[in-house]
Amino acid sequence: MIKQNEGTINHLIVLDIEGVLLPKRRYLLFEVTRKLSLLEFAHIIFIGGLYEIGFLSLESALKRIFRVLRKLTIDDLFEFYKEIPLMPGVEEVFTELNKLGYRTALISSGLPTFLVEDLATRLKADYAFGLKLEVVNGHLTGEISGDVLRPKGKAVVLKRIMEKDSLSPKDCVVVADDRNNLPMFPLCRLSIGYNPDFILSRKSNFVVNGDLTGILPVIKDGLRQAPSLPSRRDILRETIHVGSFLVLFVCQYFLNRLWVSLLILTVTLLYAVSEFARLRGINVPIFSTITWKATVKPELYEFATAPIFFAIGITLSLIFFPAPISYASVAILTLGDGFATVFGKILGRNVLPFNKGKTVEGSIFGFLFAFLGAMFFVNPIAALIGALTGMVIECLPLPISDNVTIPMVSGLVLMAVS
Repeated sequence: MIKQNEGTINHLIVLDIEGVLLPKRRYLLFEVTRKLSLLEFAHIIFIGGLYEIGFLSLESALKRIFRVLRKLTIDDLFEFYKEIPLMPGVEEVFTELNKLGYRTALISSGLPTFLVEDLATRLKADYAFGLKLEVVNGHLTGEISGDVLRPKGKAVVLKRIMEKDSLSPKDCVVVADDRNNLPMFPLCRLSIGYNPDFILSRKSNFVVNGDLTGILPVIKDGLRQAPSLPSRRDILRETIHVGSFLVLFVCQYFLNRLWVSLLILTVTLLYAVSEFARLRGINVPIFSTITWKATVKPELYEFATAPIFFAIGITLSLIFFPAPISYASVAILTLGDGFATVFGKILGRNVLPFNKGKTVEGSIFGFLFAFLGAMFFVNPIAALIGALTGMVIECLPLPISDNVTIPMVSGLVLMAVS
């Protein structure tokens, strides 16, 4: 724990680190694993997957991961940490918060305390908490401990800060991206989900996507991000998303569905390789260029998974559903989900109460375009039911990417009504 300065305003902003200030999971999954074998890397990925689907607690997963890392040194950890860039808007946010006199606390369950303290020093944060490493002669033993590892550990840490500074819940704001931070929510008057997982999309008071600077109007004035015109990056990304609708006409008039599926999977594999290379500073022609120009800013410095799930959703639909149902389900994904994002950004003013990352306006336009696209392949009644199903799935905060769930669930429903 460190204390940088005395705030002039009796308010505390608590921020998670990985996924909010640093690229999500990049440190443990990609940077630190540089000194590990392929088998050890696969082991860590497997452990991380078990945690994500709920088979392992955070404490159990982290202890297993750090046992794999036990041959590394403190210097190794610090060297890898120094290579990780900050998320977009972080420095601007802390400059503004410090200028306004807000106190700030960084609390991480995945990073060692000495790294959190270094980050706090860089950003002039007031408090820094992380996990404790057992070290012998500069080398990790694989043993870790600390309050932040426990199921409600972050809340324990926050209560300690509140008691020290005589703060009440009305004085505290939390900014987080995943369910590990939920125990802190009841202790704060305001909870902000930053590019949140499916649980925080529902539980947060506000959701902010894109640059971290979007949290400033929420903290200061209680205002969500206002609708805006899509950026050049948004336009390119959604053009790719919506333009994938043309794949269906390739299937109909030029290539067999299985050949198209094989081609999509091949391109997806090449993309995955290019992402690993990009994170190592290696530029892969075409792939890396498109990623840098089309990926949302928070994903620029981490492994961008959205295109992979998008390709999987299309491929599964083409393989498992017969034509024309497979085509209709892909149309619902490409046009419905794509235009829901576009119009949600331009016109979205009314947030869905059960998923604060989505808007009523975006869902309505997504439904209309999904319906029109599906009518190319199935009758109007089936298209109506399929589009409605797809957009309901698009609205719901689910643990699986909607790039997969939209075409699969709408395809199953179309099978049932056909």
